[in-house]
Amino acid sequence: MFDTITLDDALDELESAEDFLTYFEVAFEPSVVQVSRLHILQRYHDYLADAPTCDAGDDARRTAHRDALTRAYGDFVRSTPLDEKVFKVFHLREPQVTVIPVESLRIR
Repeated sequence: MFDTITLDDALDELESAEDFLTYFEVAFEPSVVQVSRLHILQRYHDYLADAPTCDAGDDARRTAHRDALTRAYGDFVRSTPLDEKVFKVFHLREPQVTVIPVESLRIR
């Protein structure tokens, strides 16, 4: 389906984590993707941001995308979303607890 179109056109058509993994020919276990799909795609995006692919041709860019996606998927085969902490919400500190003595709540 994607053999005759450019990488950018193919990327415009991909919608799910499974679509990306299939297009870039990354073997995957559906059970891993089912649990970690958003985490995999975010990590893939993060890895791509570090890849120097702006001026490269389609073949080099396709390889960079495949490598980033393979690496991102592998992170979640070996670990869990909770351990990997891809999203900002996982980096927020625990709520602070403040103790107020009951005596200070009395009306004077």
